[in-house]
Amino acid sequence: MTALVLGTMYFGTKTDEKTSFQLLDRYVEAGGTVIDTANCYAFWSNPTGHGGQSEELIGRWLKLNPDLRNSLRIATKVGAEPVDGGGTEGLSAATIAREARRSLERLGIERIDLYWAHLEDRSVSQEEALGAFAELVDDGLVAAIGVSNHPVWRVEEARAISLANHWPSYSALQLSTSYVRPRPDAPVPGKDHRFGWVTDETIDYLDNHPDLELWAYSPLIGGSYNRPDRPFPEVYDHPGTTARLRVLKTVADELGVTPGQVVLAWLMPKIKPIIGASNLAQLNEALAAGDTKLTNDQRSRLNAAH
Repeated sequence: MTALVLGTMYFGTKTDEKTSFQLLDRYVEAGGTVIDTANCYAFWSNPTGHGGQSEELIGRWLKLNPDLRNSLRIATKVGAEPVDGGGTEGLSAATIAREARRSLERLGIERIDLYWAHLEDRSVSQEEALGAFAELVDDGLVAAIGVSNHPVWRVEEARAISLANHWPSYSALQLSTSYVRPRPDAPVPGKDHRFGWVTDETIDYLDNHPDLELWAYSPLIGGSYNRPDRPFPEVYDHPGTTARLRVLKTVADELGVTPGQVVLAWLMPKIKPIIGASNLAQLNEALAAGDTKLTNDQRSRLNAAH
């Protein structure tokens, strides 16, 4: 069994159906059990400007493999789908209730195993959004709820509200992180989520709230660790990256694996990395990271590099 989560952002758009089915088949064959998608995937790659293609493709695959449903954990999101006229759908109670049912229909399932609040929506009170999520859980349409791209203080506020109202609490947090980090306060190309990053404060919060899982998207920074044709964005060009990449290469050479596999192995004890492979070679390389075992000394050296 693998601890990796299969990200399906481009399934049904950039990644065609045949390849997407192959990736899903291979992931399950390797013991994978967690599939992550969103109702907005991938609107920016679809001529209509709207998402839903990833959920629809997963639904077609599940229909061909009905015996797999009970062994899988299907996660999807609400809040970031564009609306006609500009902006995003947000997290109103009506939106959450409506979009959950649309996601269920596209996926062809009776219950979402983990339903994420995709982006912040400060035009809606947390009480309204959390009450809507709680109603979905009460109705048996959602098993658990998670929160993505929110600051830690808002996560804590939400969990306190849920506790006070005897509602289900967020049980997972999804942010971006990797072994190397961008310069503080510098914009990262393609990443427009102000609070979409794991910080030291995030780790401290999670260390004191072990009931909250951390999922990490873009852990391999678009393949930059392994592919010379995919250099790291300029925002990663600083002395800390140089020091970390030096140690990373040394450890990878010691183990006879790729730097990207070491990154995934380094993350996995505490974090669920989400892998967005577009071909079988990429997926197989990521899956092999599950067999990569770091010694205590190697992990200490990786941690100490700054």
